[in-house]
Amino acid sequence: MANKPRAGAVRKSKKGATTGTGGHGRKALQGKGPTPKAEDRPYHKAHKQKNAAERQAAKNSGRAAGGSTGRGAAGRSNKPSEEMVTGRNSVLEALRAGVPAKSLYVAVRIETDDRVREALKLAADQGIGLLEVHKPELDRMTGDAIHQGLALQIPPYDYPDAVDLMQETLAKWKKGHIRNAPLFVALDGITDPRNLGAIIRSASAFSGHGVLVPERRSVGMTASAWKTSAGAAVRVPVAKAGNLNRTLEAAKKQGIFVLGLDGDGDVSLPDLESATEPVCLVVGSEGKGLSRLTRQTCDQIVSIPIDSAMESLNASMAVGISLYEISRRRSGRS
Repeated sequence: MANKPRAGAVRKSKKGATTGTGGHGRKALQGKGPTPKAEDRPYHKAHKQKNAAERQAAKNSGRAAGGSTGRGAAGRSNKPSEEMVTGRNSVLEALRAGVPAKSLYVAVRIETDDRVREALKLAADQGIGLLEVHKPELDRMTGDAIHQGLALQIPPYDYPDAVDLMQETLAKWKKGHIRNAPLFVALDGITDPRNLGAIIRSASAFSGHGVLVPERRSVGMTASAWKTSAGAAVRVPVAKAGNLNRTLEAAKKQGIFVLGLDGDGDVSLPDLESATEPVCLVVGSEGKGLSRLTRQTCDQIVSIPIDSAMESLNASMAVGISLYEISRRRSGRS
């Protein structure tokens, strides 16, 4: 029996020598280089951590490039975020208060009680979507908060621009579409959403046309603010001011009197003469009061006469008292 030719050997035939199969798979035998680092392997945990760190770094750099005005700054996202109200009591209180909600998330196989049953009924009555999810997914959505199987998704508040709101209100007043002179409340350094909710409630009670909040370092329309306003936030718009002092300067140019509330004011509230004119009432945080620049921007600083034993009033209480006095003067009541 003839021996088989070895690989790579030259075989002879009648047609001449031909190349054997040796070396045809040489490329397949070549190495693929060094093993990639863990962070460069798409399915490795280190790769996901690296991508997350890069996204966070990009987000932080975008905030840093946003500038001080917060309007149209390059690299900054203006997309507002949604809020999740968690826990059976909190969700039920929000639904009872009529807080605008997008969806009610309910854990699969939730142990129902009276709170859960009422929350489901209120959500159905208010046309809020009901979504059933597994507990791990609900944990992820709420950031591992204590949700007790219920979470209410609150859509971001649609803030009008403060300057546009004032211009539109003035135009309506001059055309006779609204009876009372424009009345606004601007917040300077207030960060408690309950204060915002109470101020919105007072503005609604005394014919206010809007509440102005700075875009940065200020309270916004959270679920807590909605609840405290007791539904008044539906009637009184909350507008964003890119820069509070520039917004107040714009108000003055439009003929709106900017009045700051402070303990050592130029005039006492009962002696206020400009109450019947278009007014923007500015209130600072309890303790700190008005900032220096805001104080300088105001046309007049107004103080509320109080007992000397009391150092200051809560911001929402001071606004309520001031709005009542302005309303009283405008109506001609003694």
